[in-house]
Amino acid sequence: MTQKKWFQGLVAAVLTFTLILLIAKVDFIFQPLATYIGAIAFPMIAAGLLFYITKPLVRLLEKIRFPKWVAILTIFLLLIGLVYLVYKFAAPIVQNQYQALVNNIPGITNQLTSIVDYWEENHSALPDQVEESIQNFATNLQSSLQDIPGYLIGFISSLVNFLFTLVLIPFFLFFMLKDGEKLIPFITKFFDKRKGESVKKLMEDLNHTLASFIQGQFIVAMCVGTMLFIGYAIIDLKYAFTLAIIGLVFNVIPFLGPYLAAVPAILVALFQEPKLAILAAVVMLIAQQIEGNLISPNVMGKALSIHPLTVITLILAAGNIAGFLGLLFVIPFYAVCKTIISHFYHEWVDYRMKKKSAAGIQAE
Repeated sequence: MTQKKWFQGLVAAVLTFTLILLIAKVDFIFQPLATYIGAIAFPMIAAGLLFYITKPLVRLLEKIRFPKWVAILTIFLLLIGLVYLVYKFAAPIVQNQYQALVNNIPGITNQLTSIVDYWEENHSALPDQVEESIQNFATNLQSSLQDIPGYLIGFISSLVNFLFTLVLIPFFLFFMLKDGEKLIPFITKFFDKRKGESVKKLMEDLNHTLASFIQGQFIVAMCVGTMLFIGYAIIDLKYAFTLAIIGLVFNVIPFLGPYLAAVPAILVALFQEPKLAILAAVVMLIAQQIEGNLISPNVMGKALSIHPLTVITLILAAGNIAGFLGLLFVIPFYAVCKTIISHFYHEWVDYRMKKKSAAGIQAE
């Protein structure tokens, strides 16, 4: 029985879960390591994102005979210039529009309360459970909306804590751009030739997967944000720039992001002028149709090959488990896992085929 595949698989599963249980029991041993990883996770991830976004430009500069250090220095100067432009021109606009939006929250609250009161007065035949739900909504509406600035301030305070680690991002990014090509050869030298080739191919596939997703999502989000700003400006929607930035940020969440970004724009339009809500929805629909049918297929192609139903399932699960960060990272995490599993599956198939071929030759 010990030679049966199912028995060996069962033993491997039992040993794996036993190892996980033992690690959980002695987690205090790994706590310092977890603390260290947590401390460098944010600058490493941020530098990694910037690495994949700026790497094509570095390669372009190298192709036109720029020395590598000059190309990297050029990238840093461009990033500094971009940060300055955002701070000088974009940040004041967002701040003013955000402040105006916060000042309008009481008026929006009163309008929503009036709508709910009208609904209650003219729909007495509603079921008790529905009426109770509406009453609870009306009771908690004003306090919930008034707490929004507090939630945002709390978020900003948490964000400030990360600013202390921002100084590490340029250092990580510099060495990633300078020595990124040395990582794969460094790792493969610890393996023999056959395994080294397998590891090299796996890491190249992972690099391609991450590059396709990050670069593609960045370009798509920028295009969608620009289209939304132009559309909102055409229909004369208030807070057009801020709402376009919200649309840009939410668009990095695959599939569900555009629909989430449409909610604040439609709400603002509804209280500015009811017919503008329809126009805002049309602007979002046009932008998403252009993105889905023209931009994404040409920018990202089918590099990830993930079915939309899989995307929805992953996003819903990740949102419940890890919140907004889960929404951001679940798709690239899934793509990486899929790439690893696919690689080892093909390695196993190739091994089986070679083994059968060798057995056939021996039989002859």
